[in-house]
Amino acid sequence: MLVQIARDPGIRVRAIADRCLLTERAVQRIVVDLEEAGYLTHERTGRSNHYHVQAAKQLRHPADAGPSLAELLAVLLR
Repeated sequence: MLVQIARDPGIRVRAIADRCLLTERAVQRIVVDLEEAGYLTHERTGRSNHYHVQAAKQLRHPADAGPSLAELLAVLLR
């Protein structure tokens, strides 16, 4: 999901759900989880959300210690 949002910060929940083969409700829950963990923020623009990936954030799992979210996204967005 973070890759989809990084590619298109104005993407709609429905489009994320279609691309990730998830339900819209599941995407909404994941977005909330990502925001609570500090990986994502959003601002409301009219009737849409504009997302901001917090790329400087370190990955939280001990096995992933070291690379930042920006480094991971750089590989995945190629």
